[in-house]
Amino acid sequence: MKNGKLKKLITLATVVASTFALVACGSSSSDDSKGSDSSAKKDSGTVYRTLDEIKKDGTINIGVFSDKNPFGYVDENGEYQGYDVYFANRIGEDLGVKVNFVSTEAANRIEYLQTGKVDLILANFTVTDERAEEVDFALPYMNVALGVVSPDSNVIKSLDNWNSKDQMIVISGTTAETYLTENYPDIPLQKYDSYATAKNALENGNGVAWANDNTEVIAFALQNKGYTVGISELGNKDTIAPAVSKGNDTLLDWVNEEIKSLGDEQFFHKDYEETLVDTYGKDYEEDLVVEGGAVQ
Repeated sequence: MKNGKLKKLITLATVVASTFALVACGSSSSDDSKGSDSSAKKDSGTVYRTLDEIKKDGTINIGVFSDKNPFGYVDENGEYQGYDVYFANRIGEDLGVKVNFVSTEAANRIEYLQTGKVDLILANFTVTDERAEEVDFALPYMNVALGVVSPDSNVIKSLDNWNSKDQMIVISGTTAETYLTENYPDIPLQKYDSYATAKNALENGNGVAWANDNTEVIAFALQNKGYTVGISELGNKDTIAPAVSKGNDTLLDWVNEEIKSLGDEQFFHKDYEETLVDTYGKDYEEDLVVEGGAVQ
């Protein structure tokens, strides 16, 4: 009798435990699905937070460069600075939330958006048709083209008749890599993951030249003696714009309205004068700055 009662008790305990586990699992699933469009975000394969979710959290995660002076970099005090950072801080102020800067590299900007690591990318992100298939771009706030910088001892002024033994330095995931691969497939590319490593490679003579945004190579040549931008415009002129996860319409619409509003006060000219004028001077201001999202 005792053994029979014991078996019944064990059976009853097992049933109760199983029922509790099922109920608990159901509750967890319900909690995970909370939010206005959580299921839609998962179904699309992209994770993002809506504008309301960002406001409720009180923090917006913005991806910026940490090694691309003067656009996004960390100063000697460990603080983020630069043209993109200046804009990011204003976004946080007008949105009424704290800005959490997330250091990104060119090659992982799209990944950081798609996985929800950042809400917004402000990392010198050039607008292209290919990228627009994976992220949503807001209105532009800067003009840009590609450029090529090389040592004074061997200034590269043309990419025609390239020596097949020479290598061109590029950063993975940039428009320079895409452009050269498509238009100059015979030029060997030496690829790096960050701006710092690409600069070091050029300084160490690991490549004959470095192709990147003309703003970046012009800044490098102005800040480092012994280098010249032999090609200041390569290919078509493009624009730089903020990017959000594909389908994050609420945040995209807010950023677009913010850019239009900031144009009324000539914000991006002020941004240039606060962060870029020491590097480029006044001569480049009207060429580079886009106000209110309106490209001239």
